[in-house]
Amino acid sequence: MKYRNLGGTGLDVSEIGFGAWAIGGSWGPQNEKDSIDALHRAIDLGLNFIDTAAGYGNGKSERIIAEVLKTRKEKVWVATKTPPLPGKWPPSPYCNVDERYPEKYLRENVEERLRNLQTDTIDVLQLHTWTRAWNRNPRPFEILRKLQAEGKIRAIGVSTPEQDQNSVIDLMRGGWVDTVQVIYNIFEQEPAAELLPIAKETNVGIIVRVVFDEGALTGKYTADTKFPDDDFRKNYFAGDRMGRAVERAEKIKADIADTGLTMPQVALKFALMHPAVSSVIPGIRNVAQAEANIGASDLPDLSEATMLKLREHNWQRGFWYGGK
Repeated sequence: MKYRNLGGTGLDVSEIGFGAWAIGGSWGPQNEKDSIDALHRAIDLGLNFIDTAAGYGNGKSERIIAEVLKTRKEKVWVATKTPPLPGKWPPSPYCNVDERYPEKYLRENVEERLRNLQTDTIDVLQLHTWTRAWNRNPRPFEILRKLQAEGKIRAIGVSTPEQDQNSVIDLMRGGWVDTVQVIYNIFEQEPAAELLPIAKETNVGIIVRVVFDEGALTGKYTADTKFPDDDFRKNYFAGDRMGRAVERAEKIKADIADTGLTMPQVALKFALMHPAVSSVIPGIRNVAQAEANIGASDLPDLSEATMLKLREHNWQRGFWYGGK
């Protein structure tokens, strides 16, 4: 396992982290023993960074992580997220920041995160979404800085809204955030235009999520793949989205055939090739996934020729607005 600086936080994190949404729920049936075994195996293999959230099973993911870490001697950094109070998701241009992230609520939510994680200090506390409408009044980050000064939080971050990831660039330039969690993958390459270079300039740590595009970039789906009603992916791949994603994934398979690598390996290495990226957090829900994803860290970098091919698969789909 290789390690990278998480921006200017002072944390050295494994370049493959543990995405812990599925172990909390919303991704179909999940055996808790599988979740626990996966966390242990990941740590055995050198993983020291886990990403979770309040919303992952209403704290279930956090609680499972805490129970596992109590039994481990290794130092493992945990990032979690606080969502806004109920309202439009993502927030609309007309949402009032003081109504969605008021100080009383943020303080209470942070205390809940501390209890669930059984710790005195949250390593990385991220706001779970944002809107550029709030950039002129980033009061929630003023509150989080107070909590940081009080020792409740070690580093402060934000998770980008899917439809407007560049909305957090002003926060980076303004020094409001220590980390940014961003969607960056072979289909979604827009962050490479501005967000990632600015992160490098401002020493903001980048955590990459959705590196497999919710599974499409693993190459395991077909146009007929279906998901149960309680699985997040049923909505994500609604309508003709699955067929379109699979068709494009097949073209990537053809372009990487000469590398000897699997689709998941290429997807992970693609994200790690950018120097601004600190850690990539694929979803991990069993031991086999832990071993496969973590193993990508020790693979050689992708060649420039392969990277040039992969850049051609940038999909400007506008969050699925575009037609076929």
